[in-house]
Formats: sequence, C-alpha cells, structure tokens
Amino acid sequence: MIRTPRIAAACAALLFGCATAPLVEAQAAETDSIEAVGRIGAEQAVPEDTVAQSLEGARYVAIGSSFAAGPMLPPGKPAAPGAPTRCGQSMNNYPTLLAQRFGMVLVDRTCSGARTQHLLGPWGDVPAQLASVDAATRLVTVTIGGNDLNYIGDLFSATCVQRASEVAAAGFEAKPCGAIHKPADADYLRVEEQLGLIARRVREAAPKARLVFVQYLTPLPATLCANTPVSEDAAAIVRQIGARLAEITGKVAQAHKAIVVEMNQASANHTPCDAEPWMIGAPKGYDGKQGLQWHLNLAGMKATADGIAYWLERSGVQPKVPQMPTIEQSPLAPIDVQAAPEPQVPDTAEPAKEDKSRLKPESPKAGKQPKS
Repeated sequence: MIRTPRIAAACAALLFGCATAPLVEAQAAETDSIEAVGRIGAEQAVPEDTVAQSLEGARYVAIGSSFAAGPMLPPGKPAAPGAPTRCGQSMNNYPTLLAQRFGMVLVDRTCSGARTQHLLGPWGDVPAQLASVDAATRLVTVTIGGNDLNYIGDLFSATCVQRASEVAAAGFEAKPCGAIHKPADADYLRVEEQLGLIARRVREAAPKARLVFVQYLTPLPATLCANTPVSEDAAAIVRQIGARLAEITGKVAQAHKAIVVEMNQASANHTPCDAEPWMIGAPKGYDGKQGLQWHLNLAGMKATADGIAYWLERSGVQPKVPQMPTIEQSPLAPIDVQAAPEPQVPDTAEPAKEDKSRLKPESPKAGKQPKS
C-alpha cells in the first residue's frame, strides 16, 4: 500500500525565538511534484490494521510550529488547554481544514516558535506536544525543524537588514537587526536525530496511527522580487536550509514508514513573487491582515490540506461521505408510466404546432411526483 502529496518587531519576536508562471504551467509543476512524492511513498508501508479505513470521528493530533499553526491568519483560534494564545493558531490552519474534510476530532497542539524539543518536552506553559498522542490517535501530522535551524528567523533578520540599509540611505537611523545564522553540520544532525525520536515516540504511543510529515513551503523563488526583500547572500543561506531540512525530513519519514507530503515542491511556483502565492513574503507596507510575514496565507493552508488529503486517500483512507439533509414528505403514489405524454415531433416545413390529439390525458398521480 502506498504512503506518502507589517507586523511589529515585538510580535515577530514573541512568535519566533528563533517569477510569475502561467496557471497551466503551475498546475503541471504541481502534478509533477505529486508524482514525485508518490514514488517516494511507494517504498513506504501502512500497518495492515489501518488500511482502507474511515477517519470520520477519529482522533487527530496535529503537532508542529508556525507553518502548521497559522499565526495572524484570520480568524484566530480560541486558546485551549495545551495551546495558549501565544501559540498563534488559526481557525484556517491546515490541521483544522484537514479535520473538517475527513470529519476527524482535532487535537491541535501546533505552536508558533516551537522547536523539536518542544514536541518532546514542555515549553513553559505549553505541555510537550507529543503528550497528546495516545493509543486512540489515528492520525498525527508533523511540521517541525525550521526553528531549530533558524529557517524563518533568518528571513526576518535578512528583511530587517535590507530595510535598515534603505532607511540609512534615506538619512534615518535604523533599528538593530538580529544576526543571520548559517547552521553547521552538527545542527542538521541534531534535527535529524530529534525527528527520528519524534517518529519513534509517535509509533510507541499510537501504533495504529498514520504518521504524516509535512514539508515546509518554499519561501523564496530563484529570482527575488520586491515581496522578498533579502540580499542574495542571505537568500542562498535560506535556500540551503530549506533544501537540507526537506532532505532530512524525507529521510526520517521513509525510515519510519511515514507519509511525507512535499509541500516544498508543490509550492515552488507559488512563492511570494508568483501570481498565486501560497506564502506571504514581506511586502512593503503590509498590514498583516492575511497572516504573519513569511508564513502561509489562506491559499497556502488550503493547498497543504489538499496535499495531505490526497496522500491519505492514496494510503487507503476513505473520504468523508457528505450527509444530505433529510426532507420529510408524505408518501407519493407510484408514477403511472403509461400516463406520461409522448414526445412531439415538429414539422420542419412549418412552425411546430401542438397536436392535442396525440397526447394522452395526464395522470393526476404523475403530476404530484418530484422532478428527478
């Protein structure tokens, strides 16, 4: 079985410690990326007792960082035990959209700024995210690792540096910016070990659950634009982090027979510089109403939910059957087929006229039937 497709700096600090293509071409690229994920997923297995099942009413635990939580993406999700307001969850984040699609009971433990260690252990007033995974859990999605490598933090710092140089050139004093960090090999190795530990913990706590690793979306195109105000040097560092993190995540997912949804590939033609972006870059004068800078917009969350749903169904999950409203009505008499009028054949030589002599009387019973 196959498994796998302007906010203030203070707010950013709170949440994070840490080329336009035609539509047809974009759709073709997305199809190609889905097929690529399928080839990877073909080498993965699904536990026999979870094949071809419905997830309606099943327990779904979502864990991860801001790319799953959806900070500032309206509307905000009310605070819940284990996920305080500072986690920045949205009612339109992909876990919520996915749960609605399959009729699952969502336990959303995603939290903006989270690192791998916060899935394994507590983070202040936020309990360990994995603590919510239990034997009744049937689905676990994971998007994590970016904050360990300062992936999105580097984008905020690089944007600050770029804007500071513009401010200085205009003769004003710029505010200090955070440093841009280039991870060492040891940092990548630690993330790989942590992701492996997370996968093992999920398997131990929820042996019947499907485990899905969701890759981070691609924030930078090959050619930068006004919506991605970072230097080429900084962009090179960010691209390298994204590539190595995706490689590590895919490796861990395959080792633990988990689905991996490669949103990094699917979003390659939906960067902040593209006609249909799935991410918000750092547009000048941005008001923050569509979500936090350098994060997913609504289209990105919907696309991610769609990608996960596609591969869940490929792994054997049955889609939710829509419930039609029940209409109460009095019993109707059977249709009298013999009383149905015969079709009229118009005369092509002159305007068609109704020939009443060719029609049989209409049955009163037939007139009461609803149209099919």
